[in-house]
Amino acid sequence: MRTTSNPVFKNLPKQEGTGYATFGSAQAGGAQVAQEYGQQYGAPEQYQQTTQRAMTIDDVVTKTAITLGVLSVAAIISYFLVDGNNDLAAPFVIGGGLIGFVLVMVASFGRKMDNPAIVLAYAACEGVFLGALSFMFTNVEFGGVGGSALIGQAVLGTFGVFFGMLVVYKTGAIRVTPRLTRMIIGGLIGVLVLMVGNLIASFFTDGGFGLRDGGTVAIIFSLVCIALAAFSFLLDFDAADQLIRAQAPEKAAWGVALGLTVTLVWLYVEILRLLSYFNND
Repeated sequence: MRTTSNPVFKNLPKQEGTGYATFGSAQAGGAQVAQEYGQQYGAPEQYQQTTQRAMTIDDVVTKTAITLGVLSVAAIISYFLVDGNNDLAAPFVIGGGLIGFVLVMVASFGRKMDNPAIVLAYAACEGVFLGALSFMFTNVEFGGVGGSALIGQAVLGTFGVFFGMLVVYKTGAIRVTPRLTRMIIGGLIGVLVLMVGNLIASFFTDGGFGLRDGGTVAIIFSLVCIALAAFSFLLDFDAADQLIRAQAPEKAAWGVALGLTVTLVWLYVEILRLLSYFNND
């Protein structure tokens, strides 16, 4: 197996065996990708019979960089378009978010995680969503605070958490075990239920359960979401590691890139939201 030329990733843990990690319902980014690829491609022996070379860390790094590059360009364009015409904010947020969600569902349930067109289309849609949302969070015309500096802080915070969790995974400070996986999945389901409940409650009571009103409860909830997103990276890294050791096809790296991007987007939004609470005070 070819080793990576990227110094950040080249020391991923090496373990014996070629099996997949079992991530239960696998709702956390790349964790779902590993499970779906296991069903789509079958046993590791089948990989060696294909004409494609096996996936490496370099493939994961390259595909993830391309995906994030498309997302970043789309976000910058979206931000300046909304800056020039504020009426575009809502359509970009709603349209970009919904289309991005649909593409993730298609990739997941249609077993098309290895399709670069779907992955890059998702990145572009999420870029449009994030650019408009970031403008709304930071521009006073939408009740936002902090200006563009807040966006920079959120970006730095997002990648700081990402690389911090990568170090944690590489050093084995926290190991991905079935128990940890179940705890993270349980936490994600709980957060999702609370979000939906808060949305429904907001139709009848101003602020709903108070999970997004900027108060103490909202701050605690955002911190919980950030912690869950951070721990989800451990599942993402382990999914990539499992696929590499199982000698999955090269194109499987697009699925890992999709999983990592989903987690990064969620983490960025939660950090931006939390920073806006503190700046609003």
